Amino acid sequence: MTAVRMIVCCKQVPDPEAPPESFRIDPERNRIVLTPGVSAVIDPYAERALEAALRVKDAQGGKITVLSLGTNLLPDVVRKPLSMGADELILLDDEAFAGGDSWSTAYALSMAIKKIGDYDLIFCGRQASDWDAGQVGPGIAEMLGLPLVTTARKITAGNGKATVDKITDDGYEVVEVSLPALITVSNEVGEPRYPTIKGIMGARKKEPVIWKPDDIGAESSRIGAAGCRTKMVKLFQPVHEGKCEIIEGNSPDEAIANLVTKLREARIV
Repeated sequence: MTAVRMIVCCKQVPDPEAPPESFRIDPERNRIVLTPGVSAVIDPYAERALEAALRVKDAQGGKITVLSLGTNLLPDVVRKPLSMGADELILLDDEAFAGGDSWSTAYALSMAIKKIGDYDLIFCGRQASDWDAGQVGPGIAEMLGLPLVTTARKITAGNGKATVDKITDDGYEVVEVSLPALITVSNEVGEPRYPTIKGIMGARKKEPVIWKPDDIGAESSRIGAAGCRTKMVKLFQPVHEGKCEIIEGNSPDEAIANLVTKLREARIV
């Protein structure tokens, strides 16, 4: 069997399991402000993308390069993919990458992937847990001219092609795609594996490679805030309100009849 060369895009995000009161909106700057104590984690969707790549590696060998873009990346967080079994970690860590949207992020990652060079498969999470846009993976595929399969639950690869179980509204369909290709991975792939003690110790010995915009040949006008093609018009927390109405009647039968009338008026029944 031929070893598979894989790239997994991982993102550092605020812990999505943090309580809602840990987040507040700055309406003037249209930004989310975190209260102290909210930890950073690897995006859970990206962890499932990594798990999919690790299963391909388990089946027939290969190399996994993890690619992460951001600012103020925390070593203990971004090293987690190495402790799970990835082979190499490349960080695009520079203030020039800050404030980007899906397009400028996809551009920077695609330029880094071009620099990496040889690869068979690129894995991304189906979306990221902070903005839930689901656009970066397809954007990378478009910019690199690669075939794309989204919402995968199972992937096998070899002999220049990949077979993917792709989640659909009615179940799943089996898709075959030529390599190289990009695949976005869905939750249905299953829980990511836990890092082992050996993996954690080995990850501490591996130094990440850090690339700046010049290292990947990125145009400054196309990355970070300068490269945004979208504009945040308004960011707000929705207000959920409810009211309770007591349905009365002179008898239980009359109360039931009144309730049914109200439900029909509301077009619930």
